Amino acid sequence: MCVVVGMLIVFLIIIASVVLESLYYSSKQKTFLDIYDITKSSISKIDNDTERDGFVNNLEKLSAQNNSEIVILKGDEGVYLSNKNYVAEFGSLNEINYEVNYSIFNKSDVLYSKNGIVIRRINDKKNGLQYILLDGKIDESHKMYIRTAVSPIVESANISNRFILIIGAMAILLGGAGISLITERFTKPIEELNEIANEMSNLNFKRKYRIHDTGDEIDELGKSINTLSDKLEDTIHKLQINNSELEKDIEEKSKIDDMRKQFISDVSHELKTPIALIQGYAEGLIENVNSDEENRKFYSEVILDEANKMDKLVKRLLELMKLEYGDREFNDKKFDIVELINAVIKNSKVVLEEEKIEVDFKEKGPIWVYADDFYIEQVVTNFFTNAIKYSSEVKSKRKIRIGIKKAKNIDNYVISVYNTGDQISDENLNRIWTRFYKIDESRNRSSGGTGIGLALVRAIMAKYNLPYGVTNKKDGVEFYFEIKRGE
Repeated sequence: MCVVVGMLIVFLIIIASVVLESLYYSSKQKTFLDIYDITKSSISKIDNDTERDGFVNNLEKLSAQNNSEIVILKGDEGVYLSNKNYVAEFGSLNEINYEVNYSIFNKSDVLYSKNGIVIRRINDKKNGLQYILLDGKIDESHKMYIRTAVSPIVESANISNRFILIIGAMAILLGGAGISLITERFTKPIEELNEIANEMSNLNFKRKYRIHDTGDEIDELGKSINTLSDKLEDTIHKLQINNSELEKDIEEKSKIDDMRKQFISDVSHELKTPIALIQGYAEGLIENVNSDEENRKFYSEVILDEANKMDKLVKRLLELMKLEYGDREFNDKKFDIVELINAVIKNSKVVLEEEKIEVDFKEKGPIWVYADDFYIEQVVTNFFTNAIKYSSEVKSKRKIRIGIKKAKNIDNYVISVYNTGDQISDENLNRIWTRFYKIDESRNRSSGGTGIGLALVRAIMAKYNLPYGVTNKKDGVEFYFEIKRGE
């Protein structure tokens, strides 16, 4: 805008320098012709001295109004002068005639020539000034001369140019400041809208445009941006929900597929031996390998025992799969852990008496904990049955010790099950939590073990995200797990 104003100033100065002089000449030409017409019509009406005085006064008025000097000659006699100093300036009327009639001028100096009237530019040799002069015959006895200086137009052009420069400079300064303020008012909200749009492109929809209620286009654009932001945020939120649900569905499907494959693999692996046994003994019964009743009964008992083991294996395996793949919801509640442990010990009373194993559990309770009692019972049962299976005599005693104490995390209890016997090698300390891993394969089969118990414990404790493990102790092994307090 400042450049445009500057170019306009230059243009005006050029126009003033080139056109103003031509306009001045044109204006003076018309003025001279008007004065000539007025004078010609008035001079013919002078009949007495009073009218002559009035004519002279009008002549002086016309001269003053148009900044010109008027002379009317009758022969060589100056009968009417608008300015009496005019004669003194040239010395005599003869010199006026000489200036008018005998000065040399170019045709290009003639501005008007018609009906005996000539208007041209002349040079004042004495003063070095340039004038515009009208030379015309009023009637047979009167001649008329009108002269005005050209210098006012030059001075006017210079003044005009200076004025334009001053006004232009002020316009540039004030206009520049004003335009800066105005453009800032317009560009600031546009920049704000641009920033909001950039944040929207980065999926940040919290920032909103503040509406100023001006009703202009920027406010309307701001409303549209806010509406777009809200709709995009809502749409993306819905898409995220749908995407999350889809991911869950895909993950669930993947888990189910993995579970199915794992289940088939595990069942295929673990059922080979019992199926082979059942098949062998069944074929023996069919072919009457042993004809006596006692052997047939033994064969039948083996088949039934292996079938029960298979049923137990499949059920526990299904439970493990559901725990590992998130298909089980725990029903947590407050219960007495002492009562639960006593119930587990009581269920194993016959085995404990047969194996002559001493159980040391002195807690009287109640000790309240918060968890799903069904799954915690499975953890305690697995630890306790493992202790029974792997306990051996130390100093002529087979012993199991169950303890309850506060954990380092004051919100938890630590439940431990210790049994006398051989320690677990460092190599097997981590492997025992893997499904179907058995330290002593033959012993596990003879005692009815499936190799899934500790894998179930691992899955249950993983769901609770609580510590568990096994450590070798003096003359034995101790399994432990933590549980949340219920007080």
